[in-house]
Amino acid sequence: MSHKVTTTWKENMLLESDNPHGNHVLMETGPDFGGSNQGLNPKALMLSSLGGCTGLDVLSLLKKMRVELEDFNVVVEGELTEEHPKYYHKVSIDYYFIGNDLNVDKIKKAVSLSEERYCGVIDMFRKFSELSLTIHINE
Repeated sequence: MSHKVTTTWKENMLLESDNPHGNHVLMETGPDFGGSNQGLNPKALMLSSLGGCTGLDVLSLLKKMRVELEDFNVVVEGELTEEHPKYYHKVSIDYYFIGNDLNVDKIKKAVSLSEERYCGVIDMFRKFSELSLTIHINE
């Protein structure tokens, strides 16, 4: 299986990229580099991809395990290297679960399965980043 995306220059420092399903996202640099903050920063978008990949895994797994959530968030924070090319050399993933009578063991299992088996974006990040994962329940 392969994916193909097309990224098109819109104006100034603004790009628009599609995905294989036809949806679009705007990407841009910040004002310090000529952008106007209309789009997402490409590096930060990588962190969003990481949060989305593992978040969707966890939601799918918990649904199969019949764990009902009131709310769920994934917060991903990355630390960039000082030297160019800058990349995220340290990344933390914090999972926040809100709900009544949550089964902690099932939540830990879902996060573990995402981390170790299902989330390809986590696997890609492991090639260049030190990763840490933390689970927060009703915080």
